[in-house]
Amino acid sequence: MYLVHWPKGKRSVETWKALEELYKKGSVKAIGVSNFLVHHLEAFLPECKIIPAVNQYEFHTELLQPDLLEYCHKYDIQPEAWSPIMKGRVNEVPLMQELAGKYGKTPVQIVLRWDIQKGVVTIPKSVTPERIISNANIFDFELSEDDMTKIDRLDKNKRIGFHPDEIPF
Repeated sequence: MYLVHWPKGKRSVETWKALEELYKKGSVKAIGVSNFLVHHLEAFLPECKIIPAVNQYEFHTELLQPDLLEYCHKYDIQPEAWSPIMKGRVNEVPLMQELAGKYGKTPVQIVLRWDIQKGVVTIPKSVTPERIISNANIFDFELSEDDMTKIDRLDKNKRIGFHPDEIPF
């Protein structure tokens, strides 16, 4: 999968056209975007012959971006979380610790399961074999609707990375 990593107006469209050609030739299996917000997608999609398969954007308990999630689902663009565990800080969130105890899981497993139940692909970074195995062990339980809502309420509209409209390059 190739992604246009940041929204950059006409440059993104030019890059997208090249990715569409690679996709049509079968050189790549999927193409998508990263860090595109709703207003970026609204300007970008009319220029596309192929709808992005994925929008990889910052998504975690402190930054839900519900309008973006809804937009992606509406247009069949698969949301993919980056930094879903907030660089490990999810382990320090009291609610996540409480839910980890309730479900017999780790706070990381709770947030990864929350992502899945929200329809968000989640690929947490890890090089530690034990953590990779633990991160995959999220399909033997389901969070209740009430617990999903509690996690949703943690949203602070707080970013870890750059805001897509304020990238310094």
